[in-house]
Amino acid sequence: MNADFRSGMGERKFVELGGADVEADGTFSGYASLFGKVDLAKDVVERGAFAASLRQRGAAGVRMLFQHDPDQPIGTWTEIREDARGLFVRGRLAGDVARAREVLALLRGKALDGLSIGFRTVRARADRTAGVRRILEADLWEISVVTFPMLPEARVAQVKGRLPTVREFERWLTRDAGLTRSDARTVIARGFAHLTRGRDAASKNAGGLAGTIRAATRLMRKEI
Repeated sequence: MNADFRSGMGERKFVELGGADVEADGTFSGYASLFGKVDLAKDVVERGAFAASLRQRGAAGVRMLFQHDPDQPIGTWTEIREDARGLFVRGRLAGDVARAREVLALLRGKALDGLSIGFRTVRARADRTAGVRRILEADLWEISVVTFPMLPEARVAQVKGRLPTVREFERWLTRDAGLTRSDARTVIARGFAHLTRGRDAASKNAGGLAGTIRAATRLMRKEI
């Protein structure tokens, strides 16, 4: 689904972030728009629609806002580019801004899951056969994190959690990877390679220990 709000300020279209993972520094990525998808306003954004605007503004010239509120900037976009699928974005929430910290917590808790672009249509054409308006060029000026997503197919790909503490990591290694406490502490103190050189080289089964630790790491990421 896609929603379009037309006013003197321009247009807005919402996109679902989806429940994925925010990196430890507040970085997240996903798609702010998908090409070729018909929204509820019967609009279709075509590939290349943002190219001219991005050449002119760059990622630094597009604001990251909360709920399209110009009084609530919450971070910066570090990468905005078109690919075959849509408008890929990567941004970082500002850790020293209270609202950004709230947004980070809400994203991790999956209470927020939407992106919305704010733009002005530069060129469009009516496709009467399909009954849609095709947006050929759009002047993009902001992308917001919002409450209500409207296009389920476009979503955040990554929102990773914080790094585990040493105690948490040791607990995961012993509980989920099946390591002894001694081996877990060896991994923490000296690294995974130190332990595998001794044990897996001796057993000639490089996938055994590596596989269990990888499985524990995947579980650990889900729990954070």
